[in-house]
Amino acid sequence: MAEEKVIIKNISPVLVLGVDDKHLKLIEKHFPISIYVRGDEIRLKGDKKYVDKVSRIFSEIISIIDKKGFIKERDLETLIDIELDGKRIQDSVTPESVILYRKNEPIKPRTTNQEKYYQSTLDDDIVFAIGPAGTGKTYLGVAIAVAALKRHDVQRIILTRPAVEAGESLGYLPGDLKEKIKPYLAPLYDALMDMFAPDKVQSLMKNQIVEVVPLAYMRGRTLNNAFVILDEAQNTTEMQMKMFLTRLGANSKAIVTGDVTQIDLHKNERSGLIQAQKLLSDITGIDFIYFNEKDVVRHKLVKDIIRAYKKHHEKKKGK
Repeated sequence: MAEEKVIIKNISPVLVLGVDDKHLKLIEKHFPISIYVRGDEIRLKGDKKYVDKVSRIFSEIISIIDKKGFIKERDLETLIDIELDGKRIQDSVTPESVILYRKNEPIKPRTTNQEKYYQSTLDDDIVFAIGPAGTGKTYLGVAIAVAALKRHDVQRIILTRPAVEAGESLGYLPGDLKEKIKPYLAPLYDALMDMFAPDKVQSLMKNQIVEVVPLAYMRGRTLNNAFVILDEAQNTTEMQMKMFLTRLGANSKAIVTGDVTQIDLHKNERSGLIQAQKLLSDITGIDFIYFNEKDVVRHKLVKDIIRAYKKHHEKKKGK
């Protein structure tokens, strides 16, 4: 039997518990523990596994309300769904499981596959993270690279993507090539901005400690003392993938992320990510981590959307 307290600070308990305890009742419906509320104190009693889960849910509720001033019922359902998933990590956070400390909260693996992903990047020099959107492949990858930079394991970070999806529309965007491609690289910038203050990001990029570049800019380079991330790798050609992987120099690591169900290459071009799976899976020092819809840590509906498309593609293949 475990017991834990959650303190509600500077927030109305009604926002946390819901009108007529609607949020509280929804949580109690899914977790077999006792919840007692007195003033700004929430007491949880029951099996430690469930107490830890509910404690995390209330902490996330308070964090969301603190930022937005409210929490939607759909967002609460997402938090509950994340904790209910049987593949979620059961243990509470330890210093060993934290990838990177931020101002508000640590960045840490939230599923078993995410934990495998993190550990693999510590043990192997090249790690492929393959799976659907929302599973944390890119965001955790950037966090892992930033953590390595802060530990002085590497001297720089290079983030890159193939510019396939931009297609013909690229020519209609204003500015030079670098300016045209910048919106396409936005997800990588977003991850960086979540881990550093904006002025720090600008300083790191100005001093080329952090680079965010299109894959085409990687040709001919040798990357020593670097952590390199190739995002959206399903859109590399076979030659581009080979070119990227052979850029790796001394004391460097690479993460390659992609989703083989979202290939945007022309029909006569084959994905370098699919070829890499076949050619490199038996090489020591290279690891492949596969994610699925159970690893989705975004909105609850993202998981449902992925399942619907998966079912559709499976049905189409069966015809």
